[in-house]
Amino acid sequence: MQAKPYLLSAAVALMAVFVGANILIQDWMSASRYDFTENRLFTLSEGSKSTLENLSDPIELTFVYTASVGQDYPAVRAYAVRVRELLEGYAAIGGPNIRLREIDPAPFSEAEDEALAAGLVAVETDGADPLYFGLIGHNSVDDERIIPFLAPERETALEYDLTRLIARLDRPEPPRIGLLSTLPGMTTLGEGTGYAILQDIRKAFEVEQIGEGFTTLPPEIDVLMLAHPPVLSDWQLWQIDQFILRKGRALVLLDPAAKTAQGSGPFNMTNRQIRSDLNRFAPVWGISLSAEALADTQTALPIEANDESGRATVLRHPLFMSVPPGLMSATNLITADLGRAINLAAPGGFTIDPDVPTQIETLMTSGPAPSTIAAERAALDLSAAETLEIYEAGEAPAILAARLTGPLITAFPDGTPQPDLGADAISNELARAAAEEAGPHIATSLADAEIILVSDADMLDDGLFIDLQSGLAFADNSAFILNALDSLAGGSDLMKLRARGPGQRRMVRVDRMREAAQEKFFNEQARLEARLNTSQARLEELQSIGAAGEFFDGELGAELTEAERVELARLRDDIVSTRASLREIERDFRQEIDGLENSLRAFTILLGPVLVGVFGLFVWSRRKLGATR
Repeated sequence: MQAKPYLLSAAVALMAVFVGANILIQDWMSASRYDFTENRLFTLSEGSKSTLENLSDPIELTFVYTASVGQDYPAVRAYAVRVRELLEGYAAIGGPNIRLREIDPAPFSEAEDEALAAGLVAVETDGADPLYFGLIGHNSVDDERIIPFLAPERETALEYDLTRLIARLDRPEPPRIGLLSTLPGMTTLGEGTGYAILQDIRKAFEVEQIGEGFTTLPPEIDVLMLAHPPVLSDWQLWQIDQFILRKGRALVLLDPAAKTAQGSGPFNMTNRQIRSDLNRFAPVWGISLSAEALADTQTALPIEANDESGRATVLRHPLFMSVPPGLMSATNLITADLGRAINLAAPGGFTIDPDVPTQIETLMTSGPAPSTIAAERAALDLSAAETLEIYEAGEAPAILAARLTGPLITAFPDGTPQPDLGADAISNELARAAAEEAGPHIATSLADAEIILVSDADMLDDGLFIDLQSGLAFADNSAFILNALDSLAGGSDLMKLRARGPGQRRMVRVDRMREAAQEKFFNEQARLEARLNTSQARLEELQSIGAAGEFFDGELGAELTEAERVELARLRDDIVSTRASLREIERDFRQEIDGLENSLRAFTILLGPVLVGVFGLFVWSRRKLGATR
């Protein structure tokens, strides 16, 4: 066979093998990938994988993104790439149960009509066209859920949002929340009544109110929410105990000094229940609530009050805490995405028992030196001045909210208690029958518990986080409660998800240089600015006496003395020199960072050509050396 036809046939055969191998590899290894990113940005957690692998019906995901508009915004463009690749990872693991499509809603197109009909947000931009950047999900019975806008600010919760949407489509009915509370704003039955938080909960969940005298818990509730619960009998506590051991999902808001609690009867202010606690659950759960309330000067919330003269003023009250995001967990999804403070009123502090084999994660803490305040006094209208008089700084931050996970044992080791519902024998028998129907007494949990505990129930009150005039929230109290219920109602798979790291990595060396420069120049800059302000104030004072408006024209007023004229001239020179020094500080502040930036540019631009040139010289020298031998 001649060489030329042989080479041609071999090339065609090799090309066919190459194309075929690529098709087979793409088919066999489409779900295989390796994530080289530091924060594992494109690796799904086990909770997401479990949700995708156990889908009962196919789900269609429609990624909506206006690429022509998003490309003008680098942060949006980069985030869109990440969202798209993460969705492809979902499709690869979900297989035939995840159908992924992408549409680009150009103006007046069918894609835009689809996006608007689904309820996606059209964000106005500097150009003529709006930006669509969201997700639409459909299940096999045509239920629809959306993420109206994939905000880059929610990057840490991206996987949680996507997995939650899929989980809700796989189980379309809203989760049921059983609510037991003594707070007046949490016990209303009508739609649009009660605290704003209760109204928000009703929009996302089906709420089942539990009366204070309940004999059995409502059937088929997914999450139990206790918000400053009443003093309960052993029978009622046993009902809660068995629910926790069977389903293990609860949000518990306790309070050592509930300011918003309401009593009964004509003397309701003195007859009210100010304390709620864990009762006999504390020793088996390994966490207990302090007997005293807490005050904290570091997180003290500014509130409007009357000063000693009776005038209305804004004071920082240590009993009212405004806990910033910096004092919340950055890894738990309940708090990681919160951008505003959570406001509390006379909360307590949790103490953790290290000998109990449950895992307890801190979600929120106080400042470093809170003070204990007697609960009876904290529940009253204690002024800021009175609180400061009895303030004794502690030695460590207090735990204000925590998440408990793991297996539990019963708080009733002797078994089912006898119902004690008074003289009504019929009610006792009905309670016993309901308990038998629910199942026999169990001593250990059937599923790992997931319990979120908060040491303040007053945080639910509108006045702590909502502007009552505008109706707008200025703190994230409601977002915290909804996040907690959402994660609990989502089941164990969603509870396993944690906050993801940001896609954009910080330039650590630049940050260190900036901090060093600030430390080096801040004091000098502050001194010069203070000197400049003083000089300008004195200059204005002298000019107002005589030479107002004429100083920089070179003519001094006759009203000034000779000493004042000399001082004016000195002030002029001093102001000019001080401003020059400030400009020099600003220049020095940027000098090292600009130098590093130039070095990085030179490195990235020149490194490639230099390496290619060195490799070329190496190959050339080797060939030349071989030719001379």
